[in-house]
Amino acid sequence: MKLFEIYIILINTFLRVCHVISSFHWVSLFVCSSLSAQLTLPSPTASNPNIKIPFLRPDAPARNQVLVKALGSQTVEGDWVRLRVAASIELTESILEADEIDYNTETGEAHARGSVHYRNYEEGEEIFCARADYNTKDATGKFYEIRGSFEARIDARPGILTSKNPFQFRGKIAERLRDRYILYQGIVTSCTYPRPWWTLRSPKFDILPNKRAITQRALFRLKGVPLFYFPYFYKSLEKQPRRSGFLTPNVGNSSRFGQMLGIGYYWAINRSYDLTYRPQYFTARGFVHNVEFRGKPRNGSDFDMTIFGVADRGLRLNDGSRLKQGGFSINVNGKSEIGRGWRAQGVLNYLSNFTFRQAFTQSFTEAIFSEVNSVGFVEKQWDGNNVQVVFARSQNFQSTLDGDSITIRRLPQLEYTRRDTQIWKKIPVWVSLESTAGLVRRSQPLFQTRQHVERIDVAPRISTAFRHAGFSLVPSFGIRESYWGSTKDGGRVSGGNIRRSARDLFVDFTMPSLARIFEKSPRIMGGGKVKHVIEPRVNYRFVSGVSDFSRIIRFDETELLANTNELEISLTNRLYVKRGLLTQEWLSWQVWQKRYFDPTFGGSLLEGRRNVNQSTVDFSPFAFLDGARRYSPVASAVRMTPIPTIGVEWRMDYDPRRSTITNSSFMVDGRVDQWFLSVGHTQIDSVNSLSPNNNQLRGVLGWGADSRKGWNAAFNAVYDYRVRQLQFSNTQVTYNTDCCGFSLQYRRFSFGTRNENQFRVAFAIANLGSFGTLRRQERFF
Repeated sequence: MKLFEIYIILINTFLRVCHVISSFHWVSLFVCSSLSAQLTLPSPTASNPNIKIPFLRPDAPARNQVLVKALGSQTVEGDWVRLRVAASIELTESILEADEIDYNTETGEAHARGSVHYRNYEEGEEIFCARADYNTKDATGKFYEIRGSFEARIDARPGILTSKNPFQFRGKIAERLRDRYILYQGIVTSCTYPRPWWTLRSPKFDILPNKRAITQRALFRLKGVPLFYFPYFYKSLEKQPRRSGFLTPNVGNSSRFGQMLGIGYYWAINRSYDLTYRPQYFTARGFVHNVEFRGKPRNGSDFDMTIFGVADRGLRLNDGSRLKQGGFSINVNGKSEIGRGWRAQGVLNYLSNFTFRQAFTQSFTEAIFSEVNSVGFVEKQWDGNNVQVVFARSQNFQSTLDGDSITIRRLPQLEYTRRDTQIWKKIPVWVSLESTAGLVRRSQPLFQTRQHVERIDVAPRISTAFRHAGFSLVPSFGIRESYWGSTKDGGRVSGGNIRRSARDLFVDFTMPSLARIFEKSPRIMGGGKVKHVIEPRVNYRFVSGVSDFSRIIRFDETELLANTNELEISLTNRLYVKRGLLTQEWLSWQVWQKRYFDPTFGGSLLEGRRNVNQSTVDFSPFAFLDGARRYSPVASAVRMTPIPTIGVEWRMDYDPRRSTITNSSFMVDGRVDQWFLSVGHTQIDSVNSLSPNNNQLRGVLGWGADSRKGWNAAFNAVYDYRVRQLQFSNTQVTYNTDCCGFSLQYRRFSFGTRNENQFRVAFAIANLGSFGTLRRQERFF
């Protein structure tokens, strides 16, 4: 956010003209009174979205009508009408009331005295003042000793503090000149008087509606304590402001980086492009650079590029030496509507080294995520057809050592798919097609292919369906022809090509469900009616024709197809509870297992090593093949909703061959009243290093909500039982008033070589924004 922009936004909230969002609310009196009697307002257009549709109030005067009233006397002296006792002048969208009003019907002059009250129904604005001199013809005048309020514009987004409090303003004089507005000795706040939490005070506000606002010698106070002073500030009031300027400076402290001081500059290059540069200095490490370049070259096209880099002096070790962890990352997002149904979209990510990510990222999830993926495509869809030209790069860092990564590239690849299409409406037969052709490459330590390896894969499929008496049989048959321009022989890449001709038969057989209804459930289920449903299901798959599986170089899931002859049996139990008119699934438990009639998968298995093929990936994300076997592990998934706002899930794989639970994942999510909870535990006990062992607990516990008044607090942590260490923790305490909020957050990193404590703070103003070292995406509230 720009320097002091938060405070000038406060000004901006009442810088609203009658039909322009970004001009003064209180001065809308001047314009609305005049224009309502002269003009019929147009509707909003794409070129002028600020124009508002006229507000129609029941029993309001007509657009060109002015009603004058008085409870006491109404004296006419030529063109003057003297209104005494509860006098009022009412227009279509507004009303002006006072003890006395002198109104000239010819010139439009109005002089109001004593308990002057103005209300604008279109803008939700209300003003009180001692006296007012206003001309409805030329929309000029003055208001004296004013106080008033107007409705807040609420933008309900995650991380933004919102409040229904109206904004309140006070001032000595409000003056309307022909093309500008001036408020003298003005104060604005969204807090409740008489003791507001914050106020913005300035001796003068100078505003050109829909163009700009200037304030001089402005002072921001918090509980009466002056915090910020700026002698001059310029703020654009355009719908989409484009003005260069410095950004809010930030300071902080880290046990790993030292004192942190940063500032930034926003450069509005032109209407379609802007650039933001945020340098930051870490006293213990050096300079950090963050550049964001955004653009919208034309309608339907936009991009956003971020470059983050650190010129690291190095982390000082106990022996006095320094461990350098600098580097840079690039992230680009873009899309464009090309025309004729074609569109382009892409995400580019580049990371110079994994050590840099682990050392400097502020996200624990990103710090431990070892992949960097980029993909871009040009696509067209029509009548069930889809054509894509794909460019993709995937890099998986195996460790923090230089060069220890696996990089797979598709540059480019043409993809064509045809979704299931019924050949003839009278015959239940459908055909589909998946096909790819392109150039691929794989590179890793001690192994790499040519720069461009040709790969073609074509997979047509035909399917049908039979249903009778609750039974469902869906068989399908596919052919898969594949070609690669290189092979792998004895661990080395060969220039010889290889072909694969596979046949795939798949049958999905579903039997009728068994169900029984119980009139009353146990108390833990709410006591309503219960329906128990049992759903059996059988899948059969036969794949043949995949020879030389070990010679095929792995690029993606295309190479995982292997010969198989397997049967999968699944049994699902469901409990539905009906409470009144509401029926919900209270519990489901699915158990499934595969039977392999070909225990070696066509001879593709390597004994004593980790084996992965399409059959195992479809069954479980955890590898379990290290040799021939006739049965897969038994997989179990339990999902429960004990109350509508709580969800429980437990996934477990039991391997009867090893008589052990190989992996278990447990998760609880929910919210009760102001409490919210998310706890997950994952444990992987792998044999022969089939999968990385893991025993980790993650959890979030909190009380409160984004805009809840009073105290709110939350805590999340990641604990690793293997190393007996709390790898990450984050604690935030927030106190929200009716108009602003204060947040304090403490973060702890402890993994690898990173051992760091961070303190962050933020001050938020309701409906406007926040500033501080605590970024919105890192907050609980």
